[in-house]
Amino acid sequence: MIDLTPIELDGYTFLAVTVTLPKTTLLVVTNNKGYIMCGALDIGLLNEKLKDRKIIAGRAVGVKTIQQLLDAPLESVTFEAEQIGMQKGMIGKEALLKLV
Repeated sequence: MIDLTPIELDGYTFLAVTVTLPKTTLLVVTNNKGYIMCGALDIGLLNEKLKDRKIIAGRAVGVKTIQQLLDAPLESVTFEAEQIGMQKGMIGKEALLKLV
């Protein structure tokens, strides 16, 4: 099952995506510039193999809901995310506001 829900943070709209799979759930909050995602995101892959795409993304681990993703500190971010001010340890909501 896939759930798409618009969410607002400080007057900006993002799209929360929840994909329910057998034994796991993928969580993403995104806009047209970048995203944060649950532990399924492979930051190393984005930084090394896909670096020419310049993906702006952050990863939080141990989260099971969109609200937890928004409230959790990021465990890692891509090089491109660092360029716009996203940092490891930053709360998901704060990181998303760097995308506006």
